[in-house]
Amino acid sequence: MSKLKKSVFTGAATAIITPFKNGAIDFESFGKIIEEQIKGGIDGIVVAGTTGEAATLTHEEHCECIKYVVEKVEGRVPVIAGTGSNDTAYANELSKYACDVGADALLLVTPYYNKATPKGLIKNFLDTAENTNLPIILYNVPSRTGCNITLPVYKELAKHERIVAVKEASGNLSAIAELIAECGDSYDIYSGNDDQIVPIMSLGGKGVISVLSNILPKETHDICEFCLSDNYKAAAELQLKYLRLINALFCEVNPIPVKTAMAELGKCGIEMRLPLCEMEDANKAKLIAAMKAHNIL
Repeated sequence: MSKLKKSVFTGAATAIITPFKNGAIDFESFGKIIEEQIKGGIDGIVVAGTTGEAATLTHEEHCECIKYVVEKVEGRVPVIAGTGSNDTAYANELSKYACDVGADALLLVTPYYNKATPKGLIKNFLDTAENTNLPIILYNVPSRTGCNITLPVYKELAKHERIVAVKEASGNLSAIAELIAECGDSYDIYSGNDDQIVPIMSLGGKGVISVLSNILPKETHDICEFCLSDNYKAAAELQLKYLRLINALFCEVNPIPVKTAMAELGKCGIEMRLPLCEMEDANKAKLIAAMKAHNIL
């Protein structure tokens, strides 16, 4: 990474769930989950992202979540606020709020549904970068958004001093390798998929923004720490050890399985917001069996 750009974090950051109770955010459970994450050695917390059900949070709830996590964490680890939108003006509004309440960085997903041309993507992210003062992590997840960040777009955005990192959840290792080869000095690259932590870090990635770490913060941190220490054999062994569980956590759309798992562990209620709903019985049985196989339940 260029000398002008500083890393937001290295290692594992948790894309944290948002617990609900009786239709509202369950801040009591939220606080306990955050404390357990930090005690477990996590390297950062991402609030109000995909796993945090940001799409069904009201504006007030979205802001409350960001403010609460910042205040609860008290600077112990970086807090990254999910503030992306398919409306650039609204993304800017959320991003400015995150800046004002003390978040450490912004996570900006590509515009979804209306999508964008490459020129539009560049304009979208640069507009937020110019209207805020925090480091920005781009979030590429085309399976959800229908919008992919291509290498020429990455190259153009890399020129901005506050666009410092990428959460790559395309699943396309060839494209990610090309991104690191061409832009690795300008971006920190984080895996956006728990089953690709070791492959991406072996190519030069700096960590993961993880769903798995909601349940296993220490173990997810350890996978990254082994990679950062060039002990890829140990990292691969740990990655493969938990592969069955990782797959179970994605057997239905995220965050349905991880929220179910957290509820089974007594960390929160099972409550989700439509259109998300409870797991199919067969998939829930698969998830619980994977958890029991690792002595988590």
